[in-house]
Amino acid sequence: MSQEWKTICQRDDLVENGGVAAMVNGRQVAIFYVPNAEPPVYALDNWCPAAEANILARGIVGDVNGELVVASPLYKEHFSLQSGQCLEKPLQVQTWAVALHDNTVSVRAWIAPLPRSAVHPTATTASAATVRPAAFA
Repeated sequence: MSQEWKTICQRDDLVENGGVAAMVNGRQVAIFYVPNAEPPVYALDNWCPAAEANILARGIVGDVNGELVVASPLYKEHFSLQSGQCLEKPLQVQTWAVALHDNTVSVRAWIAPLPRSAVHPTATTASAATVRPAAFA
């Protein structure tokens, strides 16, 4: 199965120093925009393994000992925006290749949606990319 770049949203749709949720080939992806970082955009699965919920886009973006992180809004685990690794527990979320070209945000995604059983119980199989502010995800 190959991958392709999929346009998710425009830079203006993102929240500075925060996240938005997008549906990409049946997977919820959390897109974070940190304008003063290099690179300025990051993408992780929205699924928090500690809380067992799609909530990472609602987390607080910060810095722990020089590592850019998102704090899960329920139990406050910190996940690296670079690697997806949890700093406190042996947990990790998938990272996605993400790019900001001009004003367009794209992620590298599988062309065919993953089977529902390969994702998690609350996933849908929608293939179109949809972005919504985290408050509405």
